[in-house]
Amino acid sequence: MNGTRNQVREFEYFIGPQHPGISGNYSIKLKAVGDEIIEAEARPGYLHRGFEKLMEQRHWIKNVPMVCRICVPDPDPNEVLYSMGVEEIAGLEVPERAQWIRVMVLEMSRIQAHLFFLGGFCGSLGLYTVPQWTFGDRDYILDRFEELTGARVYHLYTMPGGVRRDLPPGFKDRLLETLAYIEKRLHDYDRLIFDNPVFQKRTIGVGVIKADWAMENGVTGPNLRATGVKFDLRRDDPYLVYDQIDFEIPTMPDGDMFSRAMVRRLEIEQSIKIIRQVLEMMPEGPVLNRPGNPLTWRVPP
Repeated sequence: MNGTRNQVREFEYFIGPQHPGISGNYSIKLKAVGDEIIEAEARPGYLHRGFEKLMEQRHWIKNVPMVCRICVPDPDPNEVLYSMGVEEIAGLEVPERAQWIRVMVLEMSRIQAHLFFLGGFCGSLGLYTVPQWTFGDRDYILDRFEELTGARVYHLYTMPGGVRRDLPPGFKDRLLETLAYIEKRLHDYDRLIFDNPVFQKRTIGVGVIKADWAMENGVTGPNLRATGVKFDLRRDDPYLVYDQIDFEIPTMPDGDMFSRAMVRRLEIEQSIKIIRQVLEMMPEGPVLNRPGNPLTWRVPP
């Protein structure tokens, strides 16, 4: 055993930009000793198109189909963020029903993005059954997106002033049925993933991010909450109607790979809880406050 340890050498690996486990053309140069990564050099830019600079030069309505393409697996937050920015600058009021629908869409997107993450994450660890399950279950959420927006990936649903159209007839019942199925499947994921000794061995204590380091270096979202920091803009600086909704902020204390996966699993549960409240509490009314002809209307200076 000691002889084997003495023979462990230092290697350099180049992952990407077409690596099957990475979403988007992005590469990382890794330096490792055995299974331990001691250095990583990120190399973005293979498909860098400068979204921010492009958007500065385009008409405001032409940015609506662009912002969702910033992130393929989770496009809806970008649509909502851009729309909220235009609305704040222009003084556009968003109908209350549209605000509730936006929350529903954001949480649907969170669920499918976390399922996508768990599948890709476990697939890269050699647990190939997991992506078969999670990608298949994710498709049920994409079915609801297709029914609601007409598209499965880039939805172009949220726009300045509200959302493009109201919920189709029967959508509420079908979405509740999908959520019940996903909720039931979480227990299967627990047995297949988190209770799996192979998964535990490959993730517990691996890739640890300390809370102080995470805060200093701008780590956000589930990765920050996996370090034990209970911070979530939906709760700490609420927008839309999140301040009217009851939900928990899942955290994990260890900041390792296991924690980052578990936080996402727990967030799926909370997103289901949020969507159910939205469907119950959502008022009737219009869903879009049209700003006028997009070719002639201008955002005030």
